[in-house]
Amino acid sequence: MKLVLKNNESLVNERLCITKKEIPCLDSSWHYHAQYELLYISQSFGIRFVGDSVGQFSPGDLVLVGPYLPHLWRNDASYYNEDETNKVKTIVIKFTKDFIGDDTFSRPEFFVMNQLLEQAKFGVHFGEEVSFRLHDELVGIVDLSPVEQLVKLLDLLCQLSLTEDKKVLSSSDMRQYTTDNSMRLDAVIKYISDNYSNDIALHDVAGIACMTTNSFCRFFKKMTNKSFVQLLNEVRIRNAARLLVQEDLPISEVCDLVGYKSITNFNMQFKQIMGVTPKSYRQAI
Repeated sequence: MKLVLKNNESLVNERLCITKKEIPCLDSSWHYHAQYELLYISQSFGIRFVGDSVGQFSPGDLVLVGPYLPHLWRNDASYYNEDETNKVKTIVIKFTKDFIGDDTFSRPEFFVMNQLLEQAKFGVHFGEEVSFRLHDELVGIVDLSPVEQLVKLLDLLCQLSLTEDKKVLSSSDMRQYTTDNSMRLDAVIKYISDNYSNDIALHDVAGIACMTTNSFCRFFKKMTNKSFVQLLNEVRIRNAARLLVQEDLPISEVCDLVGYKSITNFNMQFKQIMGVTPKSYRQAI
């Protein structure tokens, strides 16, 4: 597995590509590409990585990712089971900044929309109210004619740029223009994503990256803007938050399922990342 620059031939000669996916996993590797990507999840759940941001996604998740910003959506393990009847329904809209014409967004009347595209270098997540309101338009854009798709995307970007119900995801500019060291990082992120419920030692992931522990710590911090332990805790807690909502399990069992051996440590990490205790989070939801 490696961090890859996606530049599909079908996209090279197109300024706009819209697809509907109904397969699990969504992304097989942490990757980036030269196009903007507006991704809408109408069904399925899992963990989302955008730059140095780690968060859970669920139906209604709507995110705008800018060019060269590494990202990864990974479904929950249940979606990989052959007998699973769950469906993944995702609308993926990839486009270049000149999809509606050269220098369009440089014009004064498109100032607010251009601001949104600039924010996209950090990834922009839109709230549930926005995604619910735009659901029919996002799902329906697949069936429009090429000309209608261009007009509809411009309209969607206009609506998204005007809403205040949005937030930037990555805390720093994580855009990648080279694949140097990316194979190592992708292998580590995939390992964490697939094994967060088990004991994961620093020397284990350093070995996966074929580095000493000291070198790995410096490398990981430079590439992700986070320490290995910080990212591991975020993956575990985001999955714990999902379990607290979706499953009627005791908090102590959720603690064990996401890889914590100490309920005290679990409660501390949960409050630090989510802002509330596990009990308060479940009650609020």
